[in-house]
Amino acid sequence: MPDLFDHAMHERMKSEAPLAARMRPRTLDEYIGQEHIVGEGKLLRRAIEADRLFSSIILWGPPGTGKTTLAQVIANTTKSRFVSISAILAGKADLRVIINESLERRRLHNTRTIIFVDEVHRWNKAQQDALLPHVENGTFTLIGATTENPYFEVIKALISRSRVFQLRNLNQQETGILIDRALSDQERGYGKKQVRLYNDARSHLIEVASGDARNALNALELAVESTAPDRDKVIHITLDVAQESIQQRAVLYDKDGDSHYDTISAFIKSVRGSDPDAALYWLAKMIYAGEDPKFIIRRLIILAGEDIGIADPMGLVVASSAAQAFEFIGLPEGIYPIVEATLYLATAPKSNSAGAYFKAMKKIEDEGQVSIPRHLMDSNRDAEAMGHGKDYVYPHDQDGHFTPQQYLPKRLLGTYFYAPSQEGYEAQVTERLKWWREAQRKALGIERREEVPALSEEQVQEMKRKIK
Repeated sequence: MPDLFDHAMHERMKSEAPLAARMRPRTLDEYIGQEHIVGEGKLLRRAIEADRLFSSIILWGPPGTGKTTLAQVIANTTKSRFVSISAILAGKADLRVIINESLERRRLHNTRTIIFVDEVHRWNKAQQDALLPHVENGTFTLIGATTENPYFEVIKALISRSRVFQLRNLNQQETGILIDRALSDQERGYGKKQVRLYNDARSHLIEVASGDARNALNALELAVESTAPDRDKVIHITLDVAQESIQQRAVLYDKDGDSHYDTISAFIKSVRGSDPDAALYWLAKMIYAGEDPKFIIRRLIILAGEDIGIADPMGLVVASSAAQAFEFIGLPEGIYPIVEATLYLATAPKSNSAGAYFKAMKKIEDEGQVSIPRHLMDSNRDAEAMGHGKDYVYPHDQDGHFTPQQYLPKRLLGTYFYAPSQEGYEAQVTERLKWWREAQRKALGIERREEVPALSEEQVQEMKRKIK
């Protein structure tokens, strides 16, 4: 199988490839960004420089952060045979050929093989499984690159045999360095041309590229190649030219990927945190990127119950009304009820006391169910024979529509799951509940008092998964 980084192809690419490909760093010293994994003294840098990359690695990060570039740096550094394939184009048959060649190379020449699999998450479970025994026995070292969270998209067995390195978007200074290098490099960039990149144009390219090196260099290339030089052969890249070249900011948003979940998470946390401005920003990002508004509304309805609750019972009404209104209107005008619900919930008093349900669920899980008190049982069927419902007191027949009778199983009397907050309407609930509970304690002679502590977020999520 031909090597992607074959020297002859590399020479042809110097003149034929896009600027972003021509300007790929060839060594670690040329590599920009990702100091947290390839900075001086870091584990991965030491392994690359010493050509001791024995364990497989997975490079995870957004587009344009240097995953393929880092693989090429390794290819330029190692004495091992380096093979590059794309999971989009290659299948098990291609992989079988590479494996056989790797085995033969190791047997005849004791030469290691490093396989770079771009977009490794595109392979299904069976294809990823095919890698396992050969990664395990050292037939080859795997370098996988993915824009998706490998802990979800790559099989666990492969993850456990690899080191995962997360790459981040470049910062503005690093993006600026790449642009300046492309303008000054006489071999691969525009160093032999007279290009004047105005400061405001440079800032615009950096800003709109959003840390995507490929995006920045593609825009620079379009600006240079599409702008005619003046009489002095100087190419002027003004702000207008830069704006035309990079156009609108490309919002990174994959409806099935990390950005989808990360953005809705940022949105919900902003509403929960009572920051309406941040909530509007993340809402705008989702709508702009084409997110399904019904998905957003469903999450707002959940939040109204989970994070606002009785502190403002109207929260659930507003969120549910927004869902109904959007169903009736649709986009674009349907955005208004979604915005109204977002602002209402973000500025409403907050309480997560509805999570008391999971305390009760945890109690049942830990201690098992207990018998229902006889007076609470259904009296329509077994009242005469079994005495079900006997001695039950109907609260509405009493003063204040309340009577302090037993409702929990006897051994759980004095157990309190619900702890109302002091926020909004729930503050009024606190006073009523305090009186009711005290009256019940006196009437039933309850001595124990167990305020069940709140569950951690991890415990709540685990309990949610168990709801059928």
